[in-house]
Amino acid sequence: MSGTTERRSTEQEHRQTTNNTVYVGLRRQGRPVVRRVGTDDELSPDRSLEVRNHSPTGFEWGYNGSGPAQLALAILLDYTDDEGVALEHYMRFKDEVVSRLECTAPDGCWHLSAGMIETVLRDEAELEVTVHV
Repeated sequence: MSGTTERRSTEQEHRQTTNNTVYVGLRRQGRPVVRRVGTDDELSPDRSLEVRNHSPTGFEWGYNGSGPAQLALAILLDYTDDEGVALEHYMRFKDEVVSRLECTAPDGCWHLSAGMIETVLRDEAELEVTVHV
């Protein structure tokens, strides 16, 4: 039980430093590309593929499938920098967020804020507490 409390404290501490994070998805020559705003780093599937291989061909979004699962895992790994947290939450994150992303913004991209990510992580944590009480 104390391990869970310590882990959540570490998660919260890391997320406090990343709370301005925004991810932007677009298509470049038909290929899905995800960038982290501010650093303009392009998110790579490599780290997430080492953890769980859903889609060796890379990311995708807008439906429930292997490409969106890989993207959900990659975003949560990047955002939380915690493999355990990412593995625990990425399927729900895929179902609730990544599967619904569309490039409908005026700039032809989708935008995913830290607040949206936190909402899914927080809602799932609250659900866990309710189930365990």
